[in-house]
Amino acid sequence: MKKVFLKSACIFMTSMSLVSCIENDIPYPYQAGDILSMEVEGQRGDLDGMNSSAVINKENRTVSLFVNDSVQLENLKITRLSISPEASLVLNAENCVDYDNFPKKGFASLDSLSRTSNTRMDFSKPVKMTLQTYQEYEWTVSVTQLIERVIDIENMVRYVIDADSRKAVIYVSSSQPLTNLKVNKMDLGGVYGKIWPDPLAITDYSKQQTFVVYQHGNEENGAKWDVFVFHTEEENTVSAGAFPMTTKAYITGTATSSSSKPVVEYKKNTDASWSALSSSAVTMTNRNFSAELSGLSAATTYQYRVTDGDQISAEQTFTTTRAIPLTDASFDNWSQDASNSALWYPWASGATPFWDTGNKGATTIGSSNTVSTTETCNGSGLAAKLESKYILIKFAAGSIFTGSYVRTDGTNGVLSFGQEFSAFPSKLRINYKYTSAEIDRIGDSDLLSHLKGKPDTCNIYIALTDWDEPFTIKTRPSERSLFDKNDSHVIGYAEFTSATSTSSYQQLDLPIVYRYTNRTPKYILVVATSSKYGDYFTGGTGSTLLVDNFELIYD
Repeated sequence: MKKVFLKSACIFMTSMSLVSCIENDIPYPYQAGDILSMEVEGQRGDLDGMNSSAVINKENRTVSLFVNDSVQLENLKITRLSISPEASLVLNAENCVDYDNFPKKGFASLDSLSRTSNTRMDFSKPVKMTLQTYQEYEWTVSVTQLIERVIDIENMVRYVIDADSRKAVIYVSSSQPLTNLKVNKMDLGGVYGKIWPDPLAITDYSKQQTFVVYQHGNEENGAKWDVFVFHTEEENTVSAGAFPMTTKAYITGTATSSSSKPVVEYKKNTDASWSALSSSAVTMTNRNFSAELSGLSAATTYQYRVTDGDQISAEQTFTTTRAIPLTDASFDNWSQDASNSALWYPWASGATPFWDTGNKGATTIGSSNTVSTTETCNGSGLAAKLESKYILIKFAAGSIFTGSYVRTDGTNGVLSFGQEFSAFPSKLRINYKYTSAEIDRIGDSDLLSHLKGKPDTCNIYIALTDWDEPFTIKTRPSERSLFDKNDSHVIGYAEFTSATSTSSYQQLDLPIVYRYTNRTPKYILVVATSSKYGDYFTGGTGSTLLVDNFELIYD
C-alpha cells in the first residue's frame, strides 16, 4: 500500500509540475473601448462655423471640441460622455475638479446622474482618458476656446488686437473726428465678456481710453485693456473674394460698416447686364458678409462686384468647376478573374477599375457575393447584386464601393476607399431594390448583440473628402479602421439606410450636405452594402441589395 501511495503521489506532483509550466495564453475577448459622443458646456463650432459636434477620431483615439468664451477651461463641465457600454473610465485625479464624484461610466445627460456627481474637468491642456474593457484604450481630449474679439466703429478702416499685452489699436479714415466717434461694437472680452465703462457711451477717443474686461461670466478680477484710435490715409473700402463650386459660388468679404448690407452683383463673363443678389441672400456678421450665388452653369466664367454705399469693389472673376459624371455607375460592365472563375469584378476586361467589391476576400473560402444581374431598373443592361452570405466560417456582406480591394489579411479585408474627384454635385441619384433578412449573425462586437432577430439594414452613402490619399479600411478587430462620416476631411455627405424590403426598384435622390464651403474635394467615396454592419461581420444571411444606374445630379 505504501508503494502505491508513493507512486500516486509522484504522478500527482508530476502533473502539477506540468500544469505550472503551461502558460495561460488564452486571449481575452476583444471589446473596443471607444468614446462615441461627447458634449461640454459652451460648445460651439470652429471659426468657419463647422464642427459644432465633437470631432472623434477612433483611429487615433482623439476627441476635439470648441467652446465659446462663456466658460472656464480649468473648470469645464462635461454634459454628455457616451462610451462603449462594456468600458469603464480611468481618469487622472489631477484632471478632475472632484475625482471621487466623477462618474466612472458614460452618461447620456446630466439628468441621468446622481445629485452628487461632478463632471467638471480641467481642460486647459489636453486630457488623457483611459477606457478599460479587457484591454485599455487611451484617448486624448482637446478643448479649444475661441474668443472672438470684434470692434466696429463708424468710418473704421482696420484694427489690431494684441490679447497678450491687452491693447487694441484702431485706425479710422482721416476725415473722421477722433472726438466724435460712433462705436457700434467693442467686444474686447468676446461675445460673452463684459466691459466697463460701456465703450458705446464714449465718443472721445482723441486720447487713450482704458477699459476693464471681465470674461467667463466672472465679474471679479477684471483685466485692464488700453484702446488707441489713430487716423490713417488708407481708404475704407469694401473687399470681396469668391469660392466657386459647380452650380454655386460663395462671395465673402468686408463691408465699410456693419450698419447696412452691401449689394452683390454678378453676371456671366459674356453677358452685358448685371444681376443683383437679393438682400435676404446676404448675411452680415459684424462687418463681414457672405452671399451664396446659386443656379450657376458648370465650367463657366463669371464676373462679380460688391457695392457698399459709395464704395464699389473691383470687378473680379471666378470659374465654376465642370460637372464630373460618376464613372461606370450603370453597373453594366463585369468580368471574371483569369485564374479564378469564382471571382467577379465590376469592370470590363482590360478596363481601368473605378469600383470594387469584397469578392476577393469572399472567394478565398467561397464564391463572390457581389455579382451582376439582369434584373435592372429599366429592363436593359445589367445591375449589381449584393448578397449577404455566411461563407464557410464567416459572415460576409455584399458590397460595392469606389476604390480598390488591397489584400486579404487572414479572413479580414484591407480596402482602399475613394477615387480622385474635384466637383460639387448637389445630389446622388440611386436606384435600388432591397430584400431584408432577419439578422442571424453577430460578429465580434457585443455592442451589436441586441440586433439579433431584427430586420437587416442596407446602407448607401456618398462622401466628398479632401484626404491627401485614399482612406485605408481594415476589418481585423485588433486593428479595425473604418470610415467615419464625422471625419474632419469629409466636405460633403449624404446617406440612405433602410430595413424595409421592396418588391421593385425605387429611385431616390440623396441631397449632399456640404459642411464646408471653402474647400474643394479631392476624392469621391460611394458605398453600397446589403448589411450596414457588415464591417463587424453582423447581418442577415440572404439580405440582398440590387443597385443600378447611380447618377450625380448638379442643380
